[in-house]
Amino acid sequence: MELVQKVIGAELSLFEKKFAESVKTPNLLLDRIMKFIIRRKGKQMRPMFVFLSAKIAGGINDVSYRAASLIELLHTATLVHDDVVDNSMKRRDFFSINALWKNKIAVLVGDYLLSKGLLLSIDNGDYKILQITSRAVKEMSEGELLQMEKARKLDIDESVYFEIIRAKTASLLSSACAAGAYSATADDAVTDRFRSFGEKVGIAFQIKDDLFDYGQDNIGKPTGIDIKEKKMTLPLIYALNNASKADKRRIIYIVKNNSTDRAKVNEVISYVQQSGGITYAQEKMKQYKEEALQILLDYPDSPARQAMEQLVNYVIDRKY
Repeated sequence: MELVQKVIGAELSLFEKKFAESVKTPNLLLDRIMKFIIRRKGKQMRPMFVFLSAKIAGGINDVSYRAASLIELLHTATLVHDDVVDNSMKRRDFFSINALWKNKIAVLVGDYLLSKGLLLSIDNGDYKILQITSRAVKEMSEGELLQMEKARKLDIDESVYFEIIRAKTASLLSSACAAGAYSATADDAVTDRFRSFGEKVGIAFQIKDDLFDYGQDNIGKPTGIDIKEKKMTLPLIYALNNASKADKRRIIYIVKNNSTDRAKVNEVISYVQQSGGITYAQEKMKQYKEEALQILLDYPDSPARQAMEQLVNYVIDRKY
């Protein structure tokens, strides 16, 4: 993503300093954990979307930096809490917070990050930015709970699937783009366009994750994790919708009762591949990507728009 770094590299470097400053605390244990979190940061895609949206919409300013920090604080908090819920011991090849400091401390760390985000916005009067991001946190919780509910019955159809991933995954990316645009313009119409743009990219992003589970790229981790967790993803939903009654009963039985049997999981993966589920999901992913890129054409060609297009393509073409 050379162009992205060229266009907003300086802003990302300054953001890293501001973000580190925003989580400083005199509490020695908490400060040690915050430094651990900062050292193992990911690709920082969401701040990239904030800054590029702001740059395309009008220009990056102090509000943009606070919006990026708020998004990153909320995102990090949700990851910490997710690891507790999922009992995950690793996050990005590092030990998770709960693995190192146990669940009680991890929950409190997540709460601390959430409160820091809230105070960052309130103390600076960024109420609209806070409203945009708070809606995303609400929707992420609703999406996760809906997925858990449906996993018990495996009665999910395509419309429910898209409702889940729009809320669970796309809402935070959508709010990053909306917050970036609002920081630059304070224009509700522009903000809504970027919210829609981010939502479409987020949906495409999640479908890409679904495809990884079926071995479409060698990403260095086992396939079939979603099946093991009884998650009904788009390739599987398509396969079941087009299966005979006998095949549908057999596949659902495996997912419900044999999801820890590697041979049975491989049987489901092969069935989905042969049924056209992979191709269908790839077509849907490309459709959402193209719809997102079409929204960008409302704005003049510029290095910032080209960088955003590159970032969108990276999200879809990534190998892990």
